[in-house]
Amino acid sequence: MKITKSDFGTTNTGENIHIYHLENTSGAYVEVIDFGCRLVKIVVPDREGSMTDVCLGFDAMEGYEKDDASLGAVVGRVANRIKDGHFSLNGKDYQLAVNNGSNHLHGGLVGYGSKQWDAKIKDDKLILTMNSPDGEEGYPGNLTLSVTYGWSEDNELSILYEASTDTDTLLNVTSHGYFNLNGEGASDILSHELFIDADMITELDDTQAPTGKLISVEGTPFDFRTMHTIGKFLSSDYEQLRKFGTYDHNFVINGTGLREAAVLQSRDSGIRMTCFTDQPGMQLYVANQPINLPGKNGKSYERHTSVCLETQHFPDAINHENFSSIVLTPEEPFRSKTLYHFSTF
Repeated sequence: MKITKSDFGTTNTGENIHIYHLENTSGAYVEVIDFGCRLVKIVVPDREGSMTDVCLGFDAMEGYEKDDASLGAVVGRVANRIKDGHFSLNGKDYQLAVNNGSNHLHGGLVGYGSKQWDAKIKDDKLILTMNSPDGEEGYPGNLTLSVTYGWSEDNELSILYEASTDTDTLLNVTSHGYFNLNGEGASDILSHELFIDADMITELDDTQAPTGKLISVEGTPFDFRTMHTIGKFLSSDYEQLRKFGTYDHNFVINGTGLREAAVLQSRDSGIRMTCFTDQPGMQLYVANQPINLPGKNGKSYERHTSVCLETQHFPDAINHENFSSIVLTPEEPFRSKTLYHFSTF
């Protein structure tokens, strides 16, 4: 597996951004930029052997700087929502920016997806590291986060997250890749078939923050335990779908440790993506509005033309004692792995 580095562009503040090309001997490849630790391309063969880019993105830095949808980014310090932007930790109250309705989303006004990361190539891995100072976006503690990307000979993308802090803080990071297995910029993904190994979802209130209640998927449009198309129940009158007009919910993945969480596949292209994670949850997001900027080659990314499978801890976990903790302490560094394996059928 070969990794090469080249220039990608310059930010509006003069930072030079680089793109890293990870290619295996079959010619399948992944590209990552050190701005936001973002996935730019994932190019894999379809059932006919034609190389297909299944990851939405932009051709130039300008798109990523103006992007408000976190395309391909690693988001944090806390991905997803914190209700009212408020939490308490060790007896102290914290108020974060409210940047999504009444809630805090994906780390705030300038999340990790909008920062330049330090990158190095080590053997067959790409390691990107970012330091988040105490008080950044209102969070306590100096935090160091490293993300290691790997790309295998059998077309498996590995993402390893490692983090440490000098004082108690919060951490819940995820990769916000947008996928279309017929090729980025292709038709909608409503005919894509999806399996999710989850018996429960976290119920959302009217602001899209969790209530703290877990809902069984049994008999609901959220039951993907038997694979079916994403569009099958999308227009259902079920309250959790009707409220928001799309799937944008955290699924409680069954089991523990590194295990299969989801399978996404397209009968048109014959491409299958299998997601493995050691995280307790996964956010299913079916993009419900157009991306506000032209994508690669000037393509228009319309609503329902991509889907995100974001492995994570539960949203707003700090405000719900029954959710697994997202408190990061100096004594226990964070380490988590997610895999996206691409194959054909």
